[in-house]
Amino acid sequence: MIYKVYYQDTKVRNPKRENTHSLFLDEQTLSAARETAEKNTDINVEYIEELSEEALNYEKQNPDFKISKF
Repeated sequence: MIYKVYYQDTKVRNPKRENTHSLFLDEQTLSAARETAEKNTDINVEYIEELSEEALNYEKQNPDFKISKF
């Protein structure tokens, strides 16, 4: 499954919606996606969403779309 991870760059400041970024992970479960993001980065994970086929196809239309590998 492909998961979209919404995150803030830092854990020091309070989260602001305007500073939210996202990355995509290919993992078996939501908990595995969270573990991968937290173990391999210094980001503050806000929310993780499993993408449906339609949502994934929509995200792939963005030229900057890529699935992160760690």
